[in-house]
Amino acid sequence: MSAVLEVSGLSKVYGDVTALDRVSLSVEGGSLFGLLGPNGSGKTTMIKVLTGQIRPTGGSARVLGLDAEREGLRVRERVGIIPEQESPPSFLTSMEYLEFVGAVRQIPDIRERADEWFHLLEFGDKRDVLCKDLSRGTRQKLMFAQAFIHEPALALIDEPLINLDPLMQDVVKEFLADYVKSGKTVFLSTHILEVAEEICSSFAVLHNGKLLYSGPIADLAATGAHLPGFFLSLVRKGSHA
Repeated sequence: MSAVLEVSGLSKVYGDVTALDRVSLSVEGGSLFGLLGPNGSGKTTMIKVLTGQIRPTGGSARVLGLDAEREGLRVRERVGIIPEQESPPSFLTSMEYLEFVGAVRQIPDIRERADEWFHLLEFGDKRDVLCKDLSRGTRQKLMFAQAFIHEPALALIDEPLINLDPLMQDVVKEFLADYVKSGKTVFLSTHILEVAEEICSSFAVLHNGKLLYSGPIADLAATGAHLPGFFLSLVRKGSHA
């Protein structure tokens, strides 16, 4: 498949801090791509630039053929997004929030789709509970549902499993695997290396805003290496470069 996401020489500078330093990468359609890095490596900044939430200092990013900087609204209309911090509106119930998402995205059968997500993620008993009263794990489920409820061609998700228990993590991982098998694409930002090795088809390593590596998981496996060890070695070398 052709690339659904293309980044060329992308930079983002905040004062004296370089969050992204001339990053270039490409993500093919139908892949589950993992952007890996320690905390503060630039992963969240990357997703914000790709979704047009912040402007890059230099370089370019194209998402589903759209310029992320100049056509950010159209990008956000077409993709699904799970931000770093789950933040559904506190004054809405779970169902009201998904209905709001449905109204914004013009989804005619939103109640039926919402019911499917309440069932899949096992939080139907929270449908009429205000978001401010939900646990962190349940808020994470709700944010996951809103990102995928319109079945986007590309979803950009930031640490989607971090607040979920092991049983629900398995449900989500199985969903993501099936989602990319259908030809759609997931761009996953995480620092949980074992999960990335298990579910990603390709990955990139970001450290201090610099891209240290990008390639298929299969290439790594062919050498007999495991992702956690490879990642730690790469980041430690990058820290001393």
